[in-house]
Amino acid sequence: MNQAELDVVIEKHEKWLRDGYGERANLSYADLRRADLSGANLRGANLSYANLSYADLRRADLSGANLRHSNLRRANLSGANLRGANLSGANLSYADLSGANLSYADLNWINWRDVVSLTVIAVQINTTRKNNQITYIKELEIWTTGCFQGTLEELKDSIEQTHASNDFLKRRYYRAINYILTEADFEEDLEEENNEI
Repeated sequence: MNQAELDVVIEKHEKWLRDGYGERANLSYADLRRADLSGANLRGANLSYANLSYADLRRADLSGANLRHSNLRRANLSGANLRGANLSGANLSYADLSGANLSYADLNWINWRDVVSLTVIAVQINTTRKNNQITYIKELEIWTTGCFQGTLEELKDSIEQTHASNDFLKRRYYRAINYILTEADFEEDLEEENNEI
């Protein structure tokens, strides 16, 4: 999809948001590599499985948007509104999320590799589930594992309920949590040392 076609889709979507006329944007599976979507209002749009690698999404309103399994590798999402967006399974490797609003967003099964401006610590856990990991997004104080997303206390409650009769798995989860918290504190100490230099 070229930029002119994309601009038409955005214009129709914004009209749909304003007065119900126009058309809701369905950009699922679209090839939007390097697209300029800066400042676009794509609230509630469907961008699932879209290739948005290297896209400019600065200050875009993507609140409530469906971005499931989208490729946002190296996308610029600085200042973007992703409140309540579904990012489950998205590739956010090397994406810039400086100042992005991720409150209430679905953040499960995301590739966080080298994401910019967030401290993300992920640990693989050897359980009965394939590819099980715990992820902690420090600045948001959000923990994810499998279908779970919430605070540390909610995660601990979930572990206690889910694995009530399996002390072995509980110990594995708590060991991973302790490791993550230690790493998060180390990152904080490192930042303080660098600021003093």
